[in-house]
Amino acid sequence: MTDVADAPSETPARPASPIAEEIRLDLANAWGEMGAAWGVAPAIARVHAYLMTRGEPLTEREVREALGLSHRAASLALAEAESWGLVERIAEPRRVGRRGPAGTAYQAIGDHWRWFGRVVAERKVREGDPIIVVLERTLADAAAALARNPGDEDLLRLRDWLSTFLIFVRLFDRAVGLVSRLEPTELERAVRLLGEVPDDTILRLVTLLDGLPDEDVLGLVEALSRLSPTSARRATKAMSGVVRTLVR
Repeated sequence: MTDVADAPSETPARPASPIAEEIRLDLANAWGEMGAAWGVAPAIARVHAYLMTRGEPLTEREVREALGLSHRAASLALAEAESWGLVERIAEPRRVGRRGPAGTAYQAIGDHWRWFGRVVAERKVREGDPIIVVLERTLADAAAALARNPGDEDLLRLRDWLSTFLIFVRLFDRAVGLVSRLEPTELERAVRLLGEVPDDTILRLVTLLDGLPDEDVLGLVEALSRLSPTSARRATKAMSGVVRTLVR
């Protein structure tokens, strides 16, 4: 029989300020309402926001009591948040005692770029990839129907629209997939650098690219991608000097 002195127990998390806790809960509720727009269930988004703002590991009971969830709802939300890559399960750091099963706590992924990349990847798997399968099947059905009814103009327009739309969705899905394959530090730097470039500069660059032949742009990108970091640095410095000379 387990000795009372040896029985594991759970020490409470650090005290939460009532004012701070009210603000946390307001954000968690708003985060939950926005979750549906991101394809995330409200309970999952609420759990994620609350754990992010607490900034420490919490047990299922602590999350449940703070958010007013049932045991089942909290357990499901935490499990789903874990599968989305929003939170991670760790050993309960505040557990004391030598006997009994190990405790479990949950904490939000601290690196925002890390969990953002995971959400993008998960949404691609759950939403983007299945949409492509549906569109491919629908396009095949339309093409087969058109083969049987070659004079159906409406069916021809539908087949052509599906073909064009499928190209668009595949391109978008590929772009999303590339984002999720970047390391968090790479994604952060790319977005940070983009944020430092004025809007007018980006728009001028887009206009410039629109006036160049596709093969020239693709050739430049391919050549740059094969450079080593040292060579790329020299090339960009040389290119900047040449461009500045041309625009004088």
